[in-house]
Amino acid sequence: MIIKVEIEGKIYNVTIKDIHSNPVQAEVDGKLYQVYPEAQGAAVRPAAPQVVAASAPAPAAPAASASGLTLNAPLPGVIVAIDVEAGQSVKVGQQVCTLEAMKMKNAIRSDRDGVIARVNVSAGDSVKHNQPLFTFEA
Repeated sequence: MIIKVEIEGKIYNVTIKDIHSNPVQAEVDGKLYQVYPEAQGAAVRPAAPQVVAASAPAPAAPAASASGLTLNAPLPGVIVAIDVEAGQSVKVGQQVCTLEAMKMKNAIRSDRDGVIARVNVSAGDSVKHNQPLFTFEA
């Protein structure tokens, strides 16, 4: 399945490999991602495209900052819950927070093994696309 997604005026070409797999394989402008769907009742639906980079970084992937590596917001929304704290070790694919966008709750998952150096947001915060949510120790 091929779809076009527009986020803050930029259009991304997204190819979904198999919507029934877990994680779902999604190719965004030639870069492969793993999207972990969130269970809701008896049905399983994919979260918004973003989540864990399987190859080189793209707009939703972490970016280097002056204080280390960050996990950025894949889309604008409101932080509903924070599931980790500074100093906590996380694994690839581990849920670190929940972001609500367009009345859908999206599980935001770590794209690397590491230690959270700083939580940059709080529950209830509105975030913009690509805003740093978490900083990892270098």
